[in-house]
Amino acid sequence: MPRRVTVLLPVLGLLVVALCGLFLFGLATARVGWLAVAIGVVAALVPVGVVVAGFLWVDRWEPEPAKLLLAAFAWGACVATITALLINSGAEAVGDMLLGSGAGSKVSALVSAPLVEEAVKGAFVLFIFWRRSSEFDGIVDGIVYAGFSAAGFAFTENIYYFGRAFADYGFGNGANAGVLAAFFLRGVLSPFTHPLFGVMTGIGFGVAARTRQKAVRILAPLGGYVVAVCLHALWNSSAILGGSKAFLTVYFLIMVPLFIGVFYVIVLQRRREQRIVAAALPRMAAARWIAPSEVELLGSLSGRRAWRRQARRESGKAAAKAVGQYQASVTELAFLRRQRLRTDDDRRRQDELLRTLRSARAEAVRLATDPTG
Repeated sequence: MPRRVTVLLPVLGLLVVALCGLFLFGLATARVGWLAVAIGVVAALVPVGVVVAGFLWVDRWEPEPAKLLLAAFAWGACVATITALLINSGAEAVGDMLLGSGAGSKVSALVSAPLVEEAVKGAFVLFIFWRRSSEFDGIVDGIVYAGFSAAGFAFTENIYYFGRAFADYGFGNGANAGVLAAFFLRGVLSPFTHPLFGVMTGIGFGVAARTRQKAVRILAPLGGYVVAVCLHALWNSSAILGGSKAFLTVYFLIMVPLFIGVFYVIVLQRRREQRIVAAALPRMAAARWIAPSEVELLGSLSGRRAWRRQARRESGKAAAKAVGQYQASVTELAFLRRQRLRTDDDRRRQDELLRTLRSARAEAVRLATDPTG
């Protein structure tokens, strides 16, 4: 690929993310002060760590490239956040002008925020679906990319909310709800709120990735986005218009069951991925792409993990990395073979994966034979 694609575009992307991050940091500091921002960062690290760990657990069978997951998080934390901030601020100003002072904040929270925030979070998923379709195999991939983008967005948002709570009320006491109360509400009760909304869009893209019907490829992501917007609007309205009773009702009767339902879908999809890989392994062994003795090891996450640990223990980190790359190539080949190689792009992708598989295997064998290089 030309260097303007492999070098220039990533550099420009990093510059855009850095500028957005600096702008957001400066804006938050100007509004609540540097100490409140620092407290906000520390408090926001806890829930985002839990959320990211959860999505990494989801992404175990066919791990997505780390650089794309980092890009998804950076997009949500910087680009999506600043885009939503500018548009929501404009919507609030228009609302105040048309409906009277104070009405703009409700317009922003109930209309603009759900529409805009879910769109900008989902924009990264759309980009991967469109430009990196080889990295998009189904519902799990849509969930992971949408989840990372939403986790980044929630991280930056939490910094400001926690920082503002500290600036206004400190850590809190019996009379005032400070940063500890904000942390309990946003970091303990609802750390997965933004990711849960974003996951709806991701599921839509995942459904679209598994079909070749043009109508479904268009309508499924749109349907997921609409569900995400409705859930976001319901969540905001329960907090702003309904009071604590309505908020708790929506939380326990809608959000918690929905989270459990999504978790159940994820578990089913992980089992589906395992079945796809397990069914493909005997045929791959017959084609001499893998060794027959590796079928059992590659058929379970525990077997794969034990294999990588053994390689690390006996031959070092580089060998474990090569084994991990080999395992990932086997998984991607299994998914690709399930599509029956319908197009020339599928065949080229298979040849590319076979080269990667053989290269990783050769590297692992070399390091196992001579760990010192």
